[in-house]
Amino acid sequence: MRWIPAATAAFVRACTVLVAALALTAWRVDTALAQDYPSRPVKIIVPFAAGGPADVYARFLGQRLQEALGQPFVVDDRPGGGSVVGTDAAAKSAPDGYTLLLMSNTHTVNESLMPNKPFALTRDFVPVAPINYSDLVMVVHPSVTAKTVAEFIALAKAQPGKLNYASSGPGTPYHMAGELFKAMAGVDIVHVPYRGSSGARTDVIGGQVQMMFDAVTTMREHVTAGQVRALGMSGKTRSTVLPDVPTVAETVPGYEATIWIGLIAPKGTPPAIVSRPEVRRDWAAQGAVAMTMTPDEFGKYIADDIVKWERIVKISGAKPDQ
Repeated sequence: MRWIPAATAAFVRACTVLVAALALTAWRVDTALAQDYPSRPVKIIVPFAAGGPADVYARFLGQRLQEALGQPFVVDDRPGGGSVVGTDAAAKSAPDGYTLLLMSNTHTVNESLMPNKPFALTRDFVPVAPINYSDLVMVVHPSVTAKTVAEFIALAKAQPGKLNYASSGPGTPYHMAGELFKAMAGVDIVHVPYRGSSGARTDVIGGQVQMMFDAVTTMREHVTAGQVRALGMSGKTRSTVLPDVPTVAETVPGYEATIWIGLIAPKGTPPAIVSRPEVRRDWAAQGAVAMTMTPDEFGKYIADDIVKWERIVKISGAKPDQ
C-alpha cells in the first residue's frame, strides 16, 4: 500500500471506524430487506487503474466490510475512458444496494469535460457517502533547477512548451490541477497523461517527466525520502503533514485544488447515512480530511463541485484527449 506510508496504525484505525459506520447503515428500503442486507456479495466498481489509490483503498475497505457484515465486498476494477467505462457499467446495474461505485472528483470534472458520455451523475446516481479529501502537492524531479513555485514559473516562461507535467489521465484531479496552474500562472507546460497515477508517479520519480500534482497522502513519503522536491501545496492553507511547504496560492493568489473520493450507487438505490467524528482525527494524521455528510449533503457537494469544475474547464481550455 505505497500510497499511504507503511499502512500506519492511524490509517488502519481510520478504515476500521469507517467500516463500523458503514456496518451500522440501514438502507431505506422495505424493513425485511434492510434487515437481511447484505444477503449476497456486494460489488464495488472502481473505474480507475488497478494499483492506484482508489483501487487500493477499495480493496482495504471491501475486506473490512466483509469482516463486519459477513458477505464478500468484491472490487471490480474497470478502468478506461477517463473513468467512463466503469461508471457506465455501474449506472446500468440494478439499483438494489449490491453495486456501489467508488468515485472521485474526476467524475464531477467529466460532467463538463465529457458532456456526451452515456450517463450523468445527478440523473443516474444517488449519493451514498463521502470518504475523504486531501490536498495535492506540486513536486518536481530533483534535476529541475527550480526550488520554489516562483522559480518554476520563471523556468517555464523561459522555456515555453519544454517542461512536462504528468497526470493519471484526462479529467483527473491531477490533470485539472495542472491545467488550472497553467491558466493562472500563465505558463506553457505539456500534459503527459497516464492510465493511472502509479505510472505517472514512477516517471516523475525517475525523471522522465519534470512535474506532477499528486495527493499528499500518496506522495509525502517520496518527498521525505528526497526522491522528489515539493514546491507547493494545492490547498488554501499549509498542510499539517508537510508544514514547511508553502501553498501554491502564496505565489499564485486564489489557486486551490483538491482530490476527494466517495461512494455512490445507481439511481433508485436509497442512500445510506455515515457520520463518525473519529475518522476526521485519524485521517488528519495522513494529510487527509474525513468527509462526514448525510446523503443529501453529499449530493449538494457533488452538484456544487460540478459547477466549480465546469468553470475551470472553460478557463483552462482542457479537452478530454489532452
